[in-house]
Amino acid sequence: MSLKIERDQNRFRQIVRGKIRENLRKYVTHGEMIGRKGKDLISIPLPQLETPHFRFGDNGAGGAGQGEGEPGDPLGHGKGQDGHGPAGDAPGGHILEVEVSLEELAEILGNELELPRIEPKGQETISEEKARYNSIRRTGPESLRHFKRTYVQALRRQIASSSYNAVRPIVVPIREDKRYRSWDVTTEPVANAAIIYMMDVSGSMTDEQKEIVRTESFWIDTWLQSNYDGVERRYIIHDAAAKEVDEHTFYHTRESGGTRISAAYKVGAQLIEREFPPADWNIYCFQFSDGDNWGEDNDQALRILKENIVPHVNLFCYGQVESPYGSGEYIRSLDDAMGNTENVVLSEIADKDAIFESIKTFLGKGK
Repeated sequence: MSLKIERDQNRFRQIVRGKIRENLRKYVTHGEMIGRKGKDLISIPLPQLETPHFRFGDNGAGGAGQGEGEPGDPLGHGKGQDGHGPAGDAPGGHILEVEVSLEELAEILGNELELPRIEPKGQETISEEKARYNSIRRTGPESLRHFKRTYVQALRRQIASSSYNAVRPIVVPIREDKRYRSWDVTTEPVANAAIIYMMDVSGSMTDEQKEIVRTESFWIDTWLQSNYDGVERRYIIHDAAAKEVDEHTFYHTRESGGTRISAAYKVGAQLIEREFPPADWNIYCFQFSDGDNWGEDNDQALRILKENIVPHVNLFCYGQVESPYGSGEYIRSLDDAMGNTENVVLSEIADKDAIFESIKTFLGKGK
């Protein structure tokens, strides 16, 4: 029975994964999952997972090819077709929600976008000792007693000694039966990652543009966390001035003011120097803007980026969201100055439908 349940459960998970793959572009585009995110799991709405089956009913209850009718008449019982009418006793259709781990979600994302696994830099130089419980011993502290192994050993002993009573199946372990989990200490490389998000919140960035940033950032987080044991995230907002903020503030700040991109780069460079030494951290920077920048600031911004950020990060990604108010000029300046730099990636995000390809552009290098 347990094997059948496990087989059915695995089959169901395959169906769920297939549905997620089938609808992944919709989820990425519209942010279906973000509001359902828990600590380690995502609750996903999956419609139409019902297994096909026969349903018996009364003959002559109406339907295609039965009785009189006119072209255009609705099929079925004819009552309550528009959702109105007296209360009924039949169940309605519902959308099933299933929980999927972030690890599974990242695997599906990587497969669908054909993302290469990331090769962290500097992982050979940092290591730490980890204890792995991978063996069983006869001695140890009671807190590590392996109850299943102990029970099986006691049961075997009682059966062998003919002291086991099938009518009164009481199994009492003695000292020789007890088994304990044990560990080996191994040295493993450590690859920590830091993600620094920078977003323009000037007057030309609307709530729609920030929703695009929020959705794309969620999927970026999901993929990077699947490649690293520890991921630190930092958020910087800027108009003419810049500051580090928490995640909620990053996505909910009201837009206002002019634009100086160099202000965000200064805060980002200081953050890297202060908290994330490049020798110890894999650093990813994602900047989102509508491409509007005070004209005289471009040279200073590009200088700071070229000297103080790009040499120290695995990847610097600039995503330009289309805005009815922004000039869109900055991506061209950035392309002219650093378009051929290996760890600089540029993406134009016209609308929500462009998020899918933008993620692939950003993460497709496997850095």
